[in-house]
Amino acid sequence: MTQCQPSSLRAKVTSSARRAVQIIMSASALIALPVATLAADVEGGEGVLVPPPEVNAGRYGDFRDKLHNWEVTVGAGVIYMPEYEGSDKFDINPFPIISAEFGDRVSVDITGVTVDLYEANGFRASVKGGYDLGRKEDDSDYLRGLGDIDAGGVIGGIVSYEVGPFEAYAKLDKTIGGSDGLTGAVGAKASYQYERFIFSADVSGTWADDKHMESYFGVTGAQSASSGLAQYDAKAGVKRVDVKGSITYMMTENWLVTGAAGAGFLMGDAKDSPIVKDDVQPFAMLGVSYRF
Repeated sequence: MTQCQPSSLRAKVTSSARRAVQIIMSASALIALPVATLAADVEGGEGVLVPPPEVNAGRYGDFRDKLHNWEVTVGAGVIYMPEYEGSDKFDINPFPIISAEFGDRVSVDITGVTVDLYEANGFRASVKGGYDLGRKEDDSDYLRGLGDIDAGGVIGGIVSYEVGPFEAYAKLDKTIGGSDGLTGAVGAKASYQYERFIFSADVSGTWADDKHMESYFGVTGAQSASSGLAQYDAKAGVKRVDVKGSITYMMTENWLVTGAAGAGFLMGDAKDSPIVKDDVQPFAMLGVSYRF
């Protein structure tokens, strides 16, 4: 029997954690959306949550005020996800839920830091700093010979317009280092609260430039020789459309349970890449979190 060497084991653990964070970064809005919506939705109107009789209002304060003043969320969960973007094989990995809000303009979560520069009449303009973990060839056996895509920093901007439970948004992200790519997305979100449940949905389309597409979906001559995959030139264009949905249940005034699922549909040169084994990329996640 062949024994797994410690270095190989560490590589597998690191690779697994990296893939978890990569998928969480794209799916984290499903956790953040119902949580962020919660405070706004329960502030007055029909369907207002009422503190259970056993809650000591003198000690904990009014329930709606408590929701409004929440700033930090921590928790954990599990996620079912593809090994890499385009894979037909899946992993189940643990992931952390971490987010915080500082005042009315600064928010932090696992994807990075967002600062709202302007907000009025439902319109919001923000800037964001984060990171791209890249891709390692040991993320999947099918990536052998393609080499690594280094990690890099990400800077970007977001504009959005919100009317009632609906929000339309557009964002642009530039990776510094790694792929050096530029990506943009447009989408729409909706949320609805019924008693202790928050329902949310999100649909979006993502465009990527030549650098991003060539890094993640192209195959150079050298990569073709070492991997056995056909040489492929991936050009800029719409690379995927994503549909996501989530349900959050508020067990108590602090504890939340969120389930989410969705799928990305690779398109254009991304879909046709020899790296891609399946152009439909589903995921599912379940998490428990506590709001302070």
